Amino acid sequence: MKPSPLHPTNKPFEIVAHRGVPREAPENTIASFQHALELGADAVELDVHLSADRVPVVYHYFYLESVTSLSGAVFDFTLEQLRQAQVFCADNPAAKPGSISMLPEILELFGGKIGLEIEIKGPEPESAEIIGSVLNDYRHCWDSIEVTSYEPALLLAVQEACPGLSADLLFPRSESWQKLDVVQYLAIHRARQAHARAVHLHPTQLTEEIVAAVRKAGIEVHAWDVNNEVALALVADLGIPRLCTDDLRQALAFRARNKSLSEQLML
Repeated sequence: MKPSPLHPTNKPFEIVAHRGVPREAPENTIASFQHALELGADAVELDVHLSADRVPVVYHYFYLESVTSLSGAVFDFTLEQLRQAQVFCADNPAAKPGSISMLPEILELFGGKIGLEIEIKGPEPESAEIIGSVLNDYRHCWDSIEVTSYEPALLLAVQEACPGLSADLLFPRSESWQKLDVVQYLAIHRARQAHARAVHLHPTQLTEEIVAAVRKAGIEVHAWDVNNEVALALVADLGIPRLCTDDLRQALAFRARNKSLSEQLML
């Protein structure tokens, strides 16, 4: 049997573990990333904010009380203060609390061992330059690193600081008034603004027509928030090469089943 025309090579998609394995270990921590590596993720996604003393730290939210023992905005705390935080796992209270790491610590531990999808949270204009300065010390890992952001200006700045490093645009969920024609138009032209290699779309924004149009513009499509079987099947059918998920075990199991079925159908 011939491969599907939507997925002509039947090449399995790559799986990015969003913040590690946040349902089992404290998100965005060394333990969470290590767990993702051991389970077989192709990459982990991590978020980078600047501390009050302009150190790039790995943390997702603006407010620390979301998942840590501290209270307040991350940008109001110095690195020394952030080091005191305990990071908890809401979905697994029995998990050992983690700590907030600096970006260089994560690069040192995981660079070259697993792919790294590094989101620049911003909004500081200098955040891209500061993070780029760190990434320049890890050029030997660039083939397994991509930088992402919702802000085209930050992606342009990090590409200026790190020429040749992959940069992808994150595209937000559609607003209530947006139809898919507007989503397609915005995704293409915001990605062009950012000189992005790829644009990351939500499953609700994925159709055969949108994927084809974005690729025709010279931009690849990745997917985020791929957290159920329907979304996984859509990504596979559209031949999207990379997805980000909060449920790593589910995505790995789906890929294994899909690969086995494809191999049987090719016999």
